[in-house]
Amino acid sequence: MATFEKREKEKKKQQKRLEKQRKKEERKANAGGGGLDSMMAYVDENGMLTDTPPDPTKRVEIDASEIVLGVPRREEETVDPVHMGRVDFFDTQKGFGFINEDGGRDRYFFHISGVLDEVREGEKVSYELERGPKGMNAVRVRKA
Repeated sequence: MATFEKREKEKKKQQKRLEKQRKKEERKANAGGGGLDSMMAYVDENGMLTDTPPDPTKRVEIDASEIVLGVPRREEETVDPVHMGRVDFFDTQKGFGFINEDGGRDRYFFHISGVLDEVREGEKVSYELERGPKGMNAVRVRKA
């Protein structure tokens, strides 16, 4: 009896192989074909995916040195270090005051130690800016 089971198992294996081969041939016959070319995708000049290769006449050369990776370089600005403004407030007792920049955009603190000429409230002054512990401060303040 052992040989009968062995033959049956062998017949089933042979049938599976034949079925597998038949399915493989059927897939090949029904394939839309083209092989690798049918699976290829291209990117057109507008960045869209397409199944046709790009037109070589529409090709644009790109200079790799013009491509900026990361943050663009900051161009050097030539800023005049001397600003103009008007003394808005000045307390001679405590030795500090504030200057309104011409145009009324900003207001800067100044200390008596940063004053080169004697100044009073309402006078037009020229000054330079330095970063202090609480923001920008006016230094080298003199009459304009």
